[in-house]
Amino acid sequence: MDATNPETRVFAFQYDIAWQDKSTNFDRVDQMVNRAVPPKGSLLVLPEMFATGFSMDVAAVGETAHGRTAEFLSTLARKWACFVVGGVVSRSDANLGSNDAVVFAPDGCRVLTYRKMHPFSYGGETEHFAVGQDLAVFDWQGLKVCPLVCYDLRFPEVFRTAVIRGAEVFAVIANWPRARQGHWETLLRARAIENQAYVIGVNRVGRDPSVAYRGGSVVIDPRGEVLAEATTEAVTLSSVIDQTALQAYRNRFPALKDIHRDWVHG
Repeated sequence: MDATNPETRVFAFQYDIAWQDKSTNFDRVDQMVNRAVPPKGSLLVLPEMFATGFSMDVAAVGETAHGRTAEFLSTLARKWACFVVGGVVSRSDANLGSNDAVVFAPDGCRVLTYRKMHPFSYGGETEHFAVGQDLAVFDWQGLKVCPLVCYDLRFPEVFRTAVIRGAEVFAVIANWPRARQGHWETLLRARAIENQAYVIGVNRVGRDPSVAYRGGSVVIDPRGEVLAEATTEAVTLSSVIDQTALQAYRNRFPALKDIHRDWVHG
């Protein structure tokens, strides 16, 4: 795939999420995307719980599969003929919420829903949100993309399993706190290097009623080199994802062939 092909471009949207205010957040995303003017077929990535902030109030912010936030993402994908990844709070069947990464295709149809496999127990998330049971991978312009959510980043076995299933790009959406910003930066690079994969990390800025956020959204290549990086301001990152270069690097330095597959759930 030609690295100059606009259909391989990713856009990461970092902004201050208005607390439990979906309409305001929809407007902020719309404005950022309108300014970015993404080419058809691009991959647009929004933070975890992009419409509400990291809220534990499932009754207030949770939705059905066809709720307002899903409809917004579907419309966004269809308007720009792009793939869209965003974090949504869904209502599960066990009187708990579901912290999901959902993906919509350029025709506005839902491609997949990934439920966060590692709710943040330290922050009380496990008391309000169900635990996801499996990974999900989707096709984007000939590439295999795996969406993951925030605290999942601390569990390398999840990334390794996804690579065995063919993942070449990871989209990690987050509300990662400023207090552990160094971990965010280090772990994203580590996941890219050890899996010889592109990693797109999308965080928020600003603060909610309890926590401050420093941003630091980033696009990292399979060698661990930073292709695009945000600081502490609201910003849109853009970078090309080059499948040809990825495969060439994996072939030239075939470390993934030495995985002990019997140690990893594939």
